[in-house]
Amino acid sequence: MVHAGDGHLPVHMRSFKDGAVITVEPWRARAFPVLRDLVVDRSALDRIIEAGGYISAPTGGAPDGNTILISKDTVDTAMDAAQCIGCGACVAACPNASASLFTASKLAHLGLLPQGQPERYRRALRMVAQMDIEQFGGCTLYGECQDACPKLISIDTITR
Repeated sequence: MVHAGDGHLPVHMRSFKDGAVITVEPWRARAFPVLRDLVVDRSALDRIIEAGGYISAPTGGAPDGNTILISKDTVDTAMDAAQCIGCGACVAACPNASASLFTASKLAHLGLLPQGQPERYRRALRMVAQMDIEQFGGCTLYGECQDACPKLISIDTITR
């Protein structure tokens, strides 16, 4: 299946006549400018991480991490979100070109763990603001992002 015309209407390959010329190009998201054939600049995702995808509080050494007990459900949810590889498939699949699944994944994996708690609100505000600056679309919970995600990150991460 390809997208034709405005980039929003799917067209099945069987609808083209033999010998028709088909142009294949990257998805059209303002935040991912085209560099050359089938190559886009995904550095907008890096700038979202720079805006708050880290923990700046001192957390001690490796042994200190084992002194804080965390429930298995919380760890599993955080680690599921941490699997995001920043590939941009969620943006490509979203009719709005939203980076909400990517951003929510980064927020969830840091915000669920105790070390990330002190900065969680500030982190969320900064990362969402950067997502807006980068001109990603807003999330309307279509769900295509989770279907396209190679790491099977759930749309529930966004609603969290």
